[in-house]
Amino acid sequence: MHHDRIVSLDTIYGAEQGPSFMTGIQALVRLPMMQRRLDRRNRLDTAGLVTGYRGSPLGAYDQQLWKASRHLAAHDVVFQPGLNEDLAATALWGAQMHKAFGKTRADGVFGIWYGKGNGVDRTGDVFRNANVLGTSPLGGVLAIAGDDHAAQSSMFPHQTDGIFQSVMMPVIQPATVGEILSLGLAGFALSRFSGLWVAMKTIAEVVESAASFELPDAYPAFVSPREVVPAHGLNWDPTVAWPAQRTELERRMIDERLPAVTAWARANRLDRPVLHGGARRLCVVTVGKAHQDVMQALDNLGIGAAGAHAIGLSVYKVALSWPLDTTSLLEFADGFEEILVVEEKRPVVEEQVKFALFNRSGTRPRVTGKTDAGGGPLLPQTLEFDPLRVARAIVGRLPGTGDLRERLAALEARVPSAQVVPFPARKPFFCSGCPHNSSTKTPEGSIAGGGIGCHVMALSQPKLKTATFSQMGGEGIQWVGAAPFSETGHIFQNLGDGTYQHSGLLAIRAAVAAKANITFKILYNDAVAMTGGQPAEGAIDPARISRQLAAEGVGSIHLVSDDPVRWRAATDLAPGTTIEHRDDLDRVQRRLRETPGVTAIIYEQTCAAEKRRRRKRGAFPDPDKRIFINPRVCEGCGDCSVQSNCIAVEPVETAYGRKRRINQSSCNKDFSCIKGFCPSFVEVEGAVLRKPDGDRLKAFEAARLADLPAPALPAHDGIANIYVAGIGGLGVLTVGALLGTAAHLDGCGATVLDFTGLAQKNGAVVSQVRIAPPGMPIHAVRIDAGEIDVLLGTDVVVAAGPDTLRRIAADRSTLVLNDDETPTADIVADRDFTLPTPAMIDTLTRRAKAAHRLRATSIAEGLFGSNVAANTLLLGYAWQQGLIPLAAEAVRGAIAANGAAVALNVRAFEWGRLAAIDPALVEEMAGLAAPGPQTETTDALTARLAAELTAYQDERYAARFTALVDRARRAATGLGRDGEDFVEAVARNAYRLMAYKDEYEVARLYADPAFIAGLSEQFSGRRRLSVYLAPPILSRTDPATGRPRKRKFGPWIFPAFRLLARMKRLRGSWADPFGHSHERRAERRMIEDYAALVAELTTDLSPATLPAATGLARLPDMIRGYGPVKAAAMVEAEARKAALLDALADGRRATAAKVAA
Repeated sequence: MHHDRIVSLDTIYGAEQGPSFMTGIQALVRLPMMQRRLDRRNRLDTAGLVTGYRGSPLGAYDQQLWKASRHLAAHDVVFQPGLNEDLAATALWGAQMHKAFGKTRADGVFGIWYGKGNGVDRTGDVFRNANVLGTSPLGGVLAIAGDDHAAQSSMFPHQTDGIFQSVMMPVIQPATVGEILSLGLAGFALSRFSGLWVAMKTIAEVVESAASFELPDAYPAFVSPREVVPAHGLNWDPTVAWPAQRTELERRMIDERLPAVTAWARANRLDRPVLHGGARRLCVVTVGKAHQDVMQALDNLGIGAAGAHAIGLSVYKVALSWPLDTTSLLEFADGFEEILVVEEKRPVVEEQVKFALFNRSGTRPRVTGKTDAGGGPLLPQTLEFDPLRVARAIVGRLPGTGDLRERLAALEARVPSAQVVPFPARKPFFCSGCPHNSSTKTPEGSIAGGGIGCHVMALSQPKLKTATFSQMGGEGIQWVGAAPFSETGHIFQNLGDGTYQHSGLLAIRAAVAAKANITFKILYNDAVAMTGGQPAEGAIDPARISRQLAAEGVGSIHLVSDDPVRWRAATDLAPGTTIEHRDDLDRVQRRLRETPGVTAIIYEQTCAAEKRRRRKRGAFPDPDKRIFINPRVCEGCGDCSVQSNCIAVEPVETAYGRKRRINQSSCNKDFSCIKGFCPSFVEVEGAVLRKPDGDRLKAFEAARLADLPAPALPAHDGIANIYVAGIGGLGVLTVGALLGTAAHLDGCGATVLDFTGLAQKNGAVVSQVRIAPPGMPIHAVRIDAGEIDVLLGTDVVVAAGPDTLRRIAADRSTLVLNDDETPTADIVADRDFTLPTPAMIDTLTRRAKAAHRLRATSIAEGLFGSNVAANTLLLGYAWQQGLIPLAAEAVRGAIAANGAAVALNVRAFEWGRLAAIDPALVEEMAGLAAPGPQTETTDALTARLAAELTAYQDERYAARFTALVDRARRAATGLGRDGEDFVEAVARNAYRLMAYKDEYEVARLYADPAFIAGLSEQFSGRRRLSVYLAPPILSRTDPATGRPRKRKFGPWIFPAFRLLARMKRLRGSWADPFGHSHERRAERRMIEDYAALVAELTTDLSPATLPAATGLARLPDMIRGYGPVKAAAMVEAEARKAALLDALADGRRATAAKVAA
């Protein structure tokens, strides 16, 4: 490990030379400090201002600025987050004219504005005005635009070039993290010289990547071509008064400032040649990120400097894309046969080149880019492209180079030709305990409008009935326009608290002015979770919002909270504000949709992810309780998932079928799941999650982990591509960061590119890591098709997705897969949804050179009591397999530099290494039982279930069950595997019906020692147990749901359970106090009906009737749950039964026809 390559905030922001490793966001944080140091060197008394509004790919910029507050303050740089993008730009406009406000403490203020593409759109008017008036000579402004060419984390793709061109702001485009620094300093200098605001266009591949690179010159000397500066200067001129000089300002812009931009760019060689061909055949002009694609394409084609010279290919790199320095470019390209412009999205540079050449006399080169010389499509204007597409374009423009075509064919062959299997995708979903699980629900018969924020994911959940969305701040106004022409009388409009503060209040004002019938649901979550949990600017709170709404003329205002008690004594709420519990949201909404005019619900509940963060810091109450589902009482009906919409409620396969459990690692203690109409929910107070035996593990680690044998590391003579695929929020990006940092510490070059997408908590997240030997350049940061060397599949679903599969090559890729399955959000809507995990693993294995599998999540939970270190454990496994070309010391150093749970992650890394050496030993130490038999014979199943029914009632009752199964077995004799399936279906479903969970059975299952044993496996310490029940005699109907209301019963209920369990012999008798209810009579009737159905099915069972007969035999599996849930399931089952009986009749006719023939 290179000890001079320390990675810390001090080195990232303080080092002036040498190798560094940082993200593009950190480079943007460092940039104003570099500018201030440069000014100090030049004896200029300046200060800096950074302001803007967050949004991907710049979503984490403000967080990193806050983290660097000490460093910024030391450089006189002020970070002042904007309330929204256009007001932030207005603040910077004022900073450029700070001398207009009297005496100043700095001679100039340089500024950075930031915002994503949508923010650029809305800020155009400010840009235009501020840019026309100009910058100060010792100020200067960079406007950092976060473009999202492929809509990775936006509603639509966007490209800001045209907006900046329209407001006449020069645009620079860095291609790498390092160029953010070098071009950033150049941008400030250009802005000061020309008097114009300068835009810096960034995209995810640059600003959301990390790279190891040599720091650029911290004190560059820029050339100012004074000959283009008029006597009155180019900067803000307070002597030019409005309105008399409006035309003068436009004249200066067109005649003086823009020409000064290209003159300055030319003087400072901002655009430059990169490769020189011998013959002048093809000049490839590159722009921004596309430059890296071109260089990677040339590498992939085997074209270096000598090769380019031989085939007559040159590369010219454009940094200033508008206004283009066409003089320098055309001087370089003079005499070329063709200019190929490679830029993503719409043609900005290409059109300027064509315009410059149009009236040029003499021989002119062809100009291609988006189209070829004949007008045919060449490089797309949509989404984005990659090195392979660029390679096709380059080779196509060089006729007569057969060897290049052969190399291109080899590259094409690496792209998987097989059809990608459409496996289920891991889509983004609300976090467990997310307020939006409840707040976005809409009453039956109503619709809602969506907006910008995590709650936009309601659009993809049909049950939430969210139909539309708008731009940020336009929420609800679509309805204002549609309402006069709609027969719908009212809608609900979701509005996040961040958007409310950004611009949403104005939309509410407009709705009031229009007298619209609309209810705004202001989702106050105390954090802007979509971009990382930042606070909404302005420190708003529900009380202030209520007063603002009242002042705007909103009629009825309701504060709905998960903790309304703490609001009862509030004195600062708007008069008349009603305080309600979140459980009453449906009732409140039904009332408000009948109320004319604009009404509002302030839904107050802290963001679940933010709760977890604050609890770790001890800054948020952590209830001393957890929820446990008794698996034997659970029916697997999924009503808890329906009520809570929570992904911490997971399916679990048991010997008695699919049940539900709470994933304690991901549970955020929202407790909405207890609303499921089911008596299986147990509240555990005072206990803690059981942790492994620390002393035992400590002794083992000292003996076995201290001196593990080192593997033979892979030869590192080329770039190693490591692709980490997993679930958002579970440390995938941490693994990528560790690998990149470790590579830097080990003296290697590295890039890391993270793709997190739209609110990717629980969605697919990937980190693409490229590691180069010392001195070897890395061009494209994205791993191309067929180029994965190592896949760390921390989640099989993401690993088997099409984006990953296309990057796997059978002759190159080695896979390390987490064998543990994590359910997708599909399970919330479909209780029986099953991931095709075996098929996904098989597909991955067949496509790769080699594959390793490890139960990483289970091992981590067994060893550390949590799954948080599972990915680091998998990394250790991969390293010990000799797949990672880095020293172990460097990996440990990266873990230390990361600073989060250092000891735990080092332990996990070493345990992963041991798992590669002795997986059985590690599983044993983690307490994982060896896998048992995968299948149970029908005879064994029948015997087990008969024993259960004996315990349920008595031997006579069990004998009825056995006789029914025997009847099915006799009828299925000779029908092979399908016949066995029929018998198994009868056994399982006859048991399901006969073991219906009445009060006696629920009590027996709670009295069973297995219940306490299961609890003890998860929890330790003194505990107080309560159960949530809705006893038929004691429970009133909840007017909000129409269901019996559940109540919490404390520890005293368990002796009552034991007593009630002993009364099971009353079941079904005249003395049974519970047996006369409609539900119990229906359950007993279903048993008799099922026995009659089996008797009918077995009279003429045949290959033709078997499919329908098996379907009918399985029908009771649809009938799960308790009370109203079970009643609804009975209705659905009856409808299904009719279709199956028709199919059975068809089978019988087919059998009869066959016999007759």
